[in-house]
Amino acid sequence: MPYFSDIQSVALFVSIIAGFFIGKKLAFEQLVKDKQCQHLVFGSAVCLTLLWAIQTGIPGSPQVHFLWLSALPLLLGFRWAMLASLMALLSLTLVGVEQISMLGINFLVSCLAPIGLTYGIYSLTFHKLPRNVFVYIFLCAFIPGALTIGLKMLLMSGYYYFDGIYTWQHLLDNYLMITTLLMFPEAMFNGMTITLLIIYKPHWVFTFYDKHYLDSKN
Repeated sequence: MPYFSDIQSVALFVSIIAGFFIGKKLAFEQLVKDKQCQHLVFGSAVCLTLLWAIQTGIPGSPQVHFLWLSALPLLLGFRWAMLASLMALLSLTLVGVEQISMLGINFLVSCLAPIGLTYGIYSLTFHKLPRNVFVYIFLCAFIPGALTIGLKMLLMSGYYYFDGIYTWQHLLDNYLMITTLLMFPEAMFNGMTITLLIIYKPHWVFTFYDKHYLDSKN
């Protein structure tokens, strides 16, 4: 049996509750009947698994990896993006890349928080700002890409500190300092993904509407 600290146990409990409320509104019959939905959800989960498996970092410090979690909710929508990210996380946990005891923390910090932030920014820009393709790419994909990896690493640092795994100075010098090196590539990765998708496969992108973003009257 893996050992769970108090923080890990609470995080796992909160993750189960959050997963239940997110999952109960998923149209699983659509996943069964719709081939495109299957390809997008499972294909995204495979891509995330491969991407997250490529980890690096300073020896003796937490590992880091790119997220790709700003493009994902724009492509799939909030709930399907959560399912795809959960499948990737479970896969990596089962093969030992991630620790079982970290499952709740990883779900909240590496899945729910980045996807929730991105979808919140998308919803805000959709309702409050002019709807054009440049706003969509830069404010919904590019900038959230940088913000999500910054948020993830800040929240993870908080966990490592409060659970007594690393000192704050160690995290500042060996983990958080890497954030500035990752933010721009993460932003570019997500921005280019969405740019290519809306050019070549706009019908795949759940949140992209031609009449809103390409119609000059909007």
